[in-house]
Order: sequence, then structure tokens, then C-alpha cells
Amino acid sequence: MVYIYIGILGLYLVLFLLSLRESGNPFRKMAAHIYRRQQGRQNGGGSEKRNWRRALYVRQLGDKLKILQPQIAVQKQIREHYLSLYGTVLTVVFVGNLLCLAAWLSARSNTKLVDGSCLLRGDFGEGDVEVGLRARIPGVQEEIFDYLLEERKLTEEELEESFAEAEALLPGAILKGNADLEDVRQDLSLVSELQGYPFGITWESDAYSLVNTDGTVHNEELAQGKVVTLTAKFRYEDWSREVQLYAKINPIIYSPQEALRARMEELLREREESTRSEGTMTLPGQIGTEPVIWQEIIEDSSGYFLILVLLAAGVLYWGKARELDQKLEERKRELLLDYPELVNKLALYMGAGMTIRNAFLKMGEDYKKQKERRKRYVYEEVLMTCYELQGGRSETEAYDHFGKRCQLQPYIRLSALLSQNIRKGSNDLLRMLRQEADSAFSERKSLAKKLGEEAGTKLLLPMMMMLCVVMVIIMIPAYFSFALN
Repeated sequence: MVYIYIGILGLYLVLFLLSLRESGNPFRKMAAHIYRRQQGRQNGGGSEKRNWRRALYVRQLGDKLKILQPQIAVQKQIREHYLSLYGTVLTVVFVGNLLCLAAWLSARSNTKLVDGSCLLRGDFGEGDVEVGLRARIPGVQEEIFDYLLEERKLTEEELEESFAEAEALLPGAILKGNADLEDVRQDLSLVSELQGYPFGITWESDAYSLVNTDGTVHNEELAQGKVVTLTAKFRYEDWSREVQLYAKINPIIYSPQEALRARMEELLREREESTRSEGTMTLPGQIGTEPVIWQEIIEDSSGYFLILVLLAAGVLYWGKARELDQKLEERKRELLLDYPELVNKLALYMGAGMTIRNAFLKMGEDYKKQKERRKRYVYEEVLMTCYELQGGRSETEAYDHFGKRCQLQPYIRLSALLSQNIRKGSNDLLRMLRQEADSAFSERKSLAKKLGEEAGTKLLLPMMMMLCVVMVIIMIPAYFSFALN
């Protein structure tokens, strides 16, 4: 995996060098270079169908961006949109790749296998260490061991007494993978303590060649079953008692592969016993006449993390694309909510004797004073209409453009009403505006009711979760109270 991480960093380095002439921070430079190359490929040729789809998508994107910010050139907005999108994805992948590389290095910073054959033990009190080992005999066999390397044992002066177990539970506790003590073919679990009992247990065997005190069963060369007497010494402060158990050790049946693995395990146990007080344990260099090459198995999860990083980058890319549609939806909702206020202001100003032009200019001037505190899409469009009027555009065209930019039926209807009044003249404009204001307020009430219902539906899941939490808080104490009684 490290080559993938280094390869990704190499790609970033090459991309950075190619984008030196661009402006901005490093990721923005790389994003600008990618965008420029993408534009060059699109203009230079390629699949006609693909170029057509690309052009259609860019045109739709430009229309959406223009609706949100009509005062900024479309091409500039499209470029900024792609630079922001590409820059964000490049940043996420770069940071995630660095974290993956750090995880890879961290996984290899605590290796226990040194010089190819020595395992570093933890000192007393540091605890046992589980080491993944791969034993490979070239051309013959490869075995994987999850080996538990015990911490360095104390000397005889440092040793403390162990606790023992209750006599009635002892026979079943030491069986491990065996059916019963009358047919023992695997290692026994000669426990040093049993949970819930304040005793320490020490073991003795009348045949150490068959059963060690740690429960290891040596029946590899056993021809027929033999009975071994195991003596368990129970101790608690000054109290002690002995219990004798009889285990019949039967021969084990090995396949050739199992026999070789069993031999490897036996050699590991022998080295473990002989180096308990040493800082390192030297692994066996050969099995019989065959050399053994040891490698430590390192749990490296950085590859999965890289997959998560790439998935996150993809989700982020998709989310950025969806963000524009969400802003358009928010703009649409805001325009619908502000429509009654706009129509009412027009009716109020015209009722006070203002012309339509002066009413728009008045609303634009009022909005510019509070723009920094409260930005509203409808008044941004009003302000754009004011600029058009002050720039010499006719009122009819300015009001038509106002309705087209808003892209909602109420505003299109209003712009048509205003334009028609300019072209044909009408004495009923004020009355029609007041009727439109009354109708708009009724529609806003319906919209507010609908939004309230949607909000209630969204709150349903959190309310159900809170209900479940409350039920758990009530039921658990009641259950324990009933159980104790």
C-alpha cells in the first residue's frame, strides 16, 4: 500500500510543478491547471457526443449561477465554481492520503521482530504482546501464527502466589477443546484462577513428558493412551488443599502439514521456556534440515482508510453539485415568501403618488441601506432593475427582465401587468395591484401552512428517538427494581 500512497504524493508533486504559473494557494493552482487543461481538451476535439453533453451541462450550470448572482459574469462564476469544487476534492484526497501514510508508518513503528529472528519482549508490568508471525520455508510451506509473546517473567524473588479454583468446577474448567478427561487429545487449560473464587491454583504432574504444568499435552509420539495424575494445589492465605484429577492422554493424529506446524509450535514453546528472563527470544532458524524465514504480520488498516477518504471525496463532490440546486430551491421559497411584501410596497408607493419607476428606485435605495444586515433575493432583482433603468433601458424591457430573472409565475404576472400599463396605459393599475397583494397574502398563508407541516414531519423522527430514550430511562430502573425484589 505504501507505493500507492507515495504514488499519489508523486502525482500531486507533478501536478503542483505543472501549475506553478497559476495564482492562488497550491490546491487552487492545481485546480486551475486541471480546469484549463479540461477546457483545452474540450476545445481541441474529442467525442462529439461527449462534448455536446458537456456543453449542455455547463450551460445549465451557468443559468443556475446567473440566477443566484446576476451581477457577476457567468463565465467567471462557472470558473470559480469548478475551481472551488476541484480544490476541495484535491485537498480532501491529499490530507486523507497523508493520514493513510501516517497510519502505515505507525503500524510499523512498534514491530517486535528485529534482525529477522528476535522478538522483543515487553518488560514486567507492560503486559503480554500478540505478534503476528509468518514462518516460510522456501519451496515447502508457509504458516501464519498469532503468537502471544509473554512479558518478561520475574525472578524467583519477585514471583507471587497464584489463586486457585473451586473443586467442583475444576474438571470442567480445564477441558479446553477436549470432550472429557477420559479422552484428552489436545492441550488442557490448567487455569491459575477461576472467576468468582478467591483461590490461586498451582499444578503438578506425575508425567511432565506428557502434560506440562501449563497444560501443554505432548502426545505427538504417544503410541497408546496413558493416565496422568494432575495435582491442583488450592491456596488462600494460610489455607491450602490438594485435589487430584486423572486424565487419560490419547495419541494425536496429524496430517503432514499439521505435524510440521506442531513441530514449529513445539520449538516456539521451547524457546519461550528457555528465554523467559531474557529481553529477547530468538526464533528457530530451521525445522529439521529446512530453513525457516520469519516475518512479522503487521495489521495495516491504512488501505481501508484510503478507500474511505476516496469515498468521502466522491460524496463531497456530489454534495457540492447538489448544493447549487439547494440554493436555487431556497431562493425560490424566499421569493415566494417576499412576493406579497413587494406587491404591497408597490401599491403603497403608487397610492402615495409615485410612478412605477420611482417606486422601484425607492425600494432599491431602501434596500441598499440595509443590504449588509439582511440580503434578500427579490430586492437584489429590484436593485438590478434599478441599475437597468438608470443605465437607459426602457421601463418595459426592465420590468420584463425582472420577471424573467425571478422565473416564478407570480413575478412574471406582475412584470406583465407593469409592462402592459407602460405600453397601453391604465387607470386601474392601483386597484389591480391591491387585488394582487390580497391574493399574494392568501397564497403566502397557504405556503406557510405547508412549510409548517413539512417542519412537523421532519421533527417526527427526533421525537420518536426522544420517546425511546425516555422509555429506556423509565423501564431500566423498573426492571432492576423488579429483579432485585
